[in-house]
Amino acid sequence: MNASANRFSDLEAMSLRVREHVIRMSGGGGCFIGASLSCVDLMVYLYKRALNVGPANFSDPNRDYCFLSKGHDVPALYGTFAEMGWIERERLAKHLDPKDSLYWHPNRAIPGVEFHSGSLGHLLPVALGVAYDLKMTGSKAKVVVITGDGELNEGSNWEAMLVAHAHGLDNVFVVVDRNQFQANMRTEDLLPLEPLPAKFEAFGGSVVRVDGHDFAALEKGFEELSGRTTKGPKVLIADTTRGKGLPSIEARADRWFCKFSDDEIKLLMNELHGGAAAGIVKEGLTVR
Repeated sequence: MNASANRFSDLEAMSLRVREHVIRMSGGGGCFIGASLSCVDLMVYLYKRALNVGPANFSDPNRDYCFLSKGHDVPALYGTFAEMGWIERERLAKHLDPKDSLYWHPNRAIPGVEFHSGSLGHLLPVALGVAYDLKMTGSKAKVVVITGDGELNEGSNWEAMLVAHAHGLDNVFVVVDRNQFQANMRTEDLLPLEPLPAKFEAFGGSVVRVDGHDFAALEKGFEELSGRTTKGPKVLIADTTRGKGLPSIEARADRWFCKFSDDEIKLLMNELHGGAAAGIVKEGLTVR
């Protein structure tokens, strides 16, 4: 292993554990596993390396903020929080338990969740309010918003980009999980987004595009954006793969929301760790 790769070995190991959590949460009532697996590496990089936020400063208004606008990816967020030590790992087994707050979308009852989300296109506008307040008070804190690519069909995002540019909110980082799918079809087959960088630039954004599963590329991208002098938001387009880590369900439109049996989860765990995928790709998996 070279020195560069070794710098990210802790992140790679953490991402694997988070993916294990996501797979387990696809049992019981199921979860949005494809989109959750696509953004695991983004979550791990942000919370482990890029953001100044944690239990010690949750109540400090000058902390960094991270808003998960694509709220259906919350299993990846829960898993990351568990690996950060913010919630107990054992608590993830209570996913969808009515006696707990670990549900299909973020809930502010969970420490570290900044705002509820679920209806797409809402949290970039919400984040702008926080970013504007930070600007007025002279804070140097960052405001990061994780969006989906299909979510960009919501006009509220583009209105927010215009407002952010008009008010010089260069403390906003928009991270796009560009996994090429929305619900059960490809983005480019429904409402094409490309050329996506040019669209963001036209609305006042400063854009960098990277491999969203490459920690070195993520680090370089964030460093480049952080060093830019801009008037508007900084945008990181992260090219990712739906279902990353499980070849049998990667880049599949029908692996949007999945509810797997205990036996299927064992097979998926084996596949995640390099085992054979035989028996997983078949008709009859409980999917909606």
